Amino acid sequence: MPTLEFYMPMIPPTTTHQQKQVTVRNGKPVFYEPVELKAARSKLTAHLSRHIPEVKYKKTIRLMTKWCFPITGKHQHGEYKYTKPDTDNLQKLLKDCMTDCGYWKDDALVASEIVEKFWASNPGIYIRIEEI
Repeated sequence: MPTLEFYMPMIPPTTTHQQKQVTVRNGKPVFYEPVELKAARSKLTAHLSRHIPEVKYKKTIRLMTKWCFPITGKHQHGEYKYTKPDTDNLQKLLKDCMTDCGYWKDDALVASEIVEKFWASNPGIYIRIEEI
C-alpha cells in the first residue's frame, strides 16, 4: 500500500475526545457528546473525507501527525506548542474520525505514532500514513 500524505488547512479543533459527558437516566449512566465535541468531529470528518484512500490500510502502520495552530502572543512560526490540548487527546478524536471515514480496518493497526504541535502562520493538520 502506498504512503498517504496530505495537509488539511484549517484551524485545528481544540475540543478533545476526553470531553465526553455523562448523565443519569432511570438510574443508569448515559454517555453523550457535547455540542462542541460533535462540531469538532464533524469538522475533522469533513476535511478527512477528501483524502480517504481507495483501499483501507490492513497492515501495521505508522501515523505521523503535525498539528499546526494559529500563532498567538509572542510565538513564532514553527515554534513547538507546549500548551493544551494534549497530543494524546487530539489524536484519539482524529483516529476515531479516520476509522469512521474508512482509512483502515481498525486504529489498532497504528503501531507507531509521531505527533507534534506547532504554532504556525498557516494553521492546519499534516498527516502521513505509511505501512511498516
